Amino acid sequence: MSQYVTRFRRSGAAQGRLRFPGSPRRPRRVAMLSVHTSPLHQPGTGDAGGMNVYIVELAKRLAAINIEVEIFTRATTGALPPQVELAPGVLVRHVDAGPYEGLAKEELPAQLCAFTHGVMQAWAGHRHGHYDLVHSHYWLSGHVGWLAAERWGVPLVHTMHTMAKVKNAALADGDTPEPAARVIGETQIVRAADRLIANTAEEADELVRHYEADPGKVAVVHPGVNLERFTPGDGRAAARARLGLPQDALIPLFAGRIQPLKAPDILLKAVAVLLDERPELRSRILVPVVGGPSGSGLAKPAALQKLAARLGIADVVRFHPPVGQDQLADWFRAASLLVMPSYSESFGLVAIEAQAAGTPVLAASVGGLPVAVRDETTGFLVDGHEPARYARVLREFADHPHLVDSMGDAAARHARSFGWDTSASATADVYTAALHDHRRHVLSLHG
Repeated sequence: MSQYVTRFRRSGAAQGRLRFPGSPRRPRRVAMLSVHTSPLHQPGTGDAGGMNVYIVELAKRLAAINIEVEIFTRATTGALPPQVELAPGVLVRHVDAGPYEGLAKEELPAQLCAFTHGVMQAWAGHRHGHYDLVHSHYWLSGHVGWLAAERWGVPLVHTMHTMAKVKNAALADGDTPEPAARVIGETQIVRAADRLIANTAEEADELVRHYEADPGKVAVVHPGVNLERFTPGDGRAAARARLGLPQDALIPLFAGRIQPLKAPDILLKAVAVLLDERPELRSRILVPVVGGPSGSGLAKPAALQKLAARLGIADVVRFHPPVGQDQLADWFRAASLLVMPSYSESFGLVAIEAQAAGTPVLAASVGGLPVAVRDETTGFLVDGHEPARYARVLREFADHPHLVDSMGDAAARHARSFGWDTSASATADVYTAALHDHRRHVLSLHG
């Protein structure tokens, strides 16, 4: 069994293995649900982000160990084929549920009935027992998964990714709180799921503390990183040449969805503080922001550009649209450091991706980021969101350029322990335990 799966008890995280008698089998085929965002969408804009990467990479690695995956997601254009083979053993099924375009995530609860109907239609075309297990992602999918699992007589495994109570406890200024309906929905899913997968021990503890999850049903599985794509490659200088970036500049990079939760404004304010204190650095600093508006950031898509102008740093900030994973790896290689001042992160996949590419990370000490980043070894963790604190770290990198390479080397070594193969193996162990317990429960009912 994988060392990356841990079981929880009331007293908190306890290192250990999932244990069950006999020789339970792994599932042959899993129905994976992602209602609000498609694994085929470009991460970094709209509602597409780390969860999209998580689902794609996990599904591919599960298929590689002979667990077929069918991913159900909402169709967002009529031009999409009903199904797309994402990789051998991984099928994406597009479900018609509501209008193709112009439907915000907040409006999707009204379409869950239609989405469930589409899932059931797909299932009706198969023999009994086609799916061995349902794995839902995010609370909207959890409600569909709850019904599907009960109808099919299979276990439900759920991954939260984010939680309303946790997000509401750490809102950015001006951000919109998650509604009470989501809190109620999440509570119902926690109660219904056979297993809950948490990214970190802290997230598992939050499930128990905020949602009264049964600790025996919570397993910790760290997300992974594509170690073939995110590598130091041919180095920082070559990546900067490809992207047209100055070779000798300090380049603190923001990469991700532009919304208050991710706090790109903190980076801009920190740069403004730094340049007020050290105006001579203006000629050798460049701040790329790679990503698109998302969530509550959609209401003011130009807010970050206006902030840069108001702070007097528009000349050193460059805005770039979201890019594919291969080009994103080049941005990570080119950067001096990745900056993640987020208010909440269940894990923060981009932190591991950047480190795998040989780049240190400056991050807020929230959520899973203290697991992803080794403070003062592969980067720096900052308590709170005071721009001056981030400015101090930027100054360290400006005054000690060797930190970029020394911390970057340590970061690449650290990231190598987060491969997706390990995550998939650990997830398969959770599936196996869920199947075993579910079968045992069914047998007890008919005993």
